[in-house]
Amino acid sequence: MPIEFLGTGATNDGSETRPRSGAAFDKEFTRRLAAAHEEAGFDRVLIAYDSSSPDPAQVAAYIAAHTERLQLLVAHRPNVSHPTYAAKTFATLDQISDGRISVHFITGGLEKEQHREGDYLPKDERYARTREYMRIVKKAWTQREPFDHEGQYYRFTGYVSDVMPARISRPAVSFGGSSRAAYAAGGAEADIYALWAESLEGTAQQIASVRAAASAAGRSDTPRIHVGFRPIIAATEELAWEKAHSVVERIVARKMPLGAAENRGAQRLLELAAKGERHDRALWTGTATATGAGGDTTALVGTPETVAQAILDYVDLGVDVIAARGYDWIDDTRDFGRYIIPIVREEVAKRDAARSSSEASTAGRADARS
Repeated sequence: MPIEFLGTGATNDGSETRPRSGAAFDKEFTRRLAAAHEEAGFDRVLIAYDSSSPDPAQVAAYIAAHTERLQLLVAHRPNVSHPTYAAKTFATLDQISDGRISVHFITGGLEKEQHREGDYLPKDERYARTREYMRIVKKAWTQREPFDHEGQYYRFTGYVSDVMPARISRPAVSFGGSSRAAYAAGGAEADIYALWAESLEGTAQQIASVRAAASAAGRSDTPRIHVGFRPIIAATEELAWEKAHSVVERIVARKMPLGAAENRGAQRLLELAAKGERHDRALWTGTATATGAGGDTTALVGTPETVAQAILDYVDLGVDVIAARGYDWIDDTRDFGRYIIPIVREEVAKRDAARSSSEASTAGRADARS
């Protein structure tokens, strides 16, 4: 099973542990971080969305111009543009990048953040709108003849785009959420379903919910599963835990407002934290508690070998997109590429080879019996 590693295309050096040192869009830092991901062996970076942050589509174009193979997952909120406009925007980006674009559709988990850009729909309706939006965008990427649409949220006639994605197969569509409404939307339309890292048990439950929603929508396939972590590694277990507690001390020292935990994903992380800080092989909720679970905030703590094995535990559940971001953007990216990615890739390759050998042996015995 191919494993994909996803980093973050941040546009400045600020994080939960440090204020940024320059502008919101620091072009030199953005270029250096993208280069670090490419050199470290990451497959793709996410360019995140916030109402006040640099526009992800334009950041993606900038990164594409300064990298060669790094793929770009561009976050997009349906409330900010019509789906036909989004379709041609991302098709144009796919042409600029020679087929390296995919899109992560964000429904929005914080009411205050949605209101900043004039979106006052209640959450479940936002998920229904995102579902319709994704369906339209996918059709616009593949439909060569004018088409009409009349749905609950969008209506148009005779749309056809003169710009198509660079690939024969359209860009991948990514989506995330942990509520029933989210499972229904993403299960129906997403190619990749994004989750924040919970315990193995909790992650397995969510994967089952996504797959059930895909089946209920009449799909014969299921979305690939993406899980996001905050790896904290060091040469020994003791040093790794010292580093982890230092990270939390720096988060607390910044006195940033805690997340409101309005969305179900954040609520699930805080519910897990209430059961205890440590789970399974290396999962730690201390960073989630310190930030109010505002995003993919749970950590994997330990030596590179421990963290790599913890990631493989999630791979065993069916996870094949591993999102990892640190707190010191460039150094953590390099360390993850140097110490974690090779271990995981090598072990997955061994398992795939053993599985292929076993299947070939089984097929050979069956042929002999016939």
